[in-house]
Amino acid sequence: MAEKVTLKISAAAAAYAGKDTPRAEKLKAASGGVPLPSHDLAALLFFLAHDPDPEVRSAAVRTLRNLPETMVETMAGSPALHPRVIDMLARLHFARPAVVAKLVSHPLVGAETLAFLAEKGVHRVAAPQEADSDSLPAGEEAGAEDEGENPKDETEEVDEESEEFKSKYQLSQQMGVGEKIKTALTGDKEWRTILIKDSNKLVSGAAIKNPRITEAEVLAIAKSAVQNDEVMRVICANKEWIKNYQIRKALVVNTKTPLPFALRQMATLSEKDVAALAKSKNVSTVIATQARRILLSKQEKGR
Repeated sequence: MAEKVTLKISAAAAAYAGKDTPRAEKLKAASGGVPLPSHDLAALLFFLAHDPDPEVRSAAVRTLRNLPETMVETMAGSPALHPRVIDMLARLHFARPAVVAKLVSHPLVGAETLAFLAEKGVHRVAAPQEADSDSLPAGEEAGAEDEGENPKDETEEVDEESEEFKSKYQLSQQMGVGEKIKTALTGDKEWRTILIKDSNKLVSGAAIKNPRITEAEVLAIAKSAVQNDEVMRVICANKEWIKNYQIRKALVVNTKTPLPFALRQMATLSEKDVAALAKSKNVSTVIATQARRILLSKQEKGR
């Protein structure tokens, strides 16, 4: 016998889910055609996904599965979300890392949900597409004048030889994927340093989304040989981090940075740094070639 779930829904949502609600109204609601806040809609669709009418059930599940990612993220961030609703969202949207990140950090997420995500996350989690806007934020001018010709390098190091770090590293080797994800999202700097290097992209992707991460850590990651393309995409999409000249410069140099983004950010670098890129053997041929073109163009304009 299926486990009975007691789910509280608002009066506005309950109007579409009662025993006396006309079937046409239930189908309309199950198709998402009702004006409700996202958390109410999530609860209503979960409720209708267990309706006795198979057509209503099918429509509700289909609607939940096809919701826009931004809406699902909003749902996942609701503190009042029932653990079973969290579980359903996880099972329908496990291939959306941004959604998963919110679900695993939810205070009411259950062990069963984490176990499911751990199983799926190992092989089947897809990286989100690169953000549409990866240029400088509005009001930011290209160039490094505000940072100076030699901006301060704010990279901070973690003592990987300390006993505390080694102890945490050993603990990480014994963790399941679900536990690693939660730790990556909530842990301190040492945990982030360890888990950003995890071979599971869902774990390292969660570490870069930790709300406590600093720009100095982001700079260190941008300079590193990180193997997770998703981590680089998250950095590129963060407008606050991209204001930092050193981070922009590190992203242009890093071969894991999406090439279109790196090429666009070259225009924001100082002439000295562009000249260094033109001669560098540590960047891609495309970056070096573009750097030479920029320098040549400036020389022609200066004549």
